[in-house]
Amino acid sequence: MTDQTKTDTPPDRLSVHPKSEHFDVEVLKRGVGIRFKGKQRTDIEEYSISEGWVRVQAGKTVDRHGNPLTLKLSGPVEAWFEDLGEDAPVAKAS
Repeated sequence: MTDQTKTDTPPDRLSVHPKSEHFDVEVLKRGVGIRFKGKQRTDIEEYSISEGWVRVQAGKTVDRHGNPLTLKLSGPVEAWFEDLGEDAPVAKAS
């Protein structure tokens, strides 16, 4: 792991899809916790802290290529690394 990847706060934007430009396997291996609108969520496909949105899968619906359809939800987003424990620094919009 590089020093850049081993920071205390997760990146501003992250995706779980390998084809995305915001996909980072090293960050995902550490485990990223997401709190959206005050509730911890585990179904987030992609997020952006600075823009204040998350993408979640829309049920079992898929597009014609077999990829899940997602919904973009707006609101305050907070992220932290789960491997740092309960007192981990939280990245949130200023």
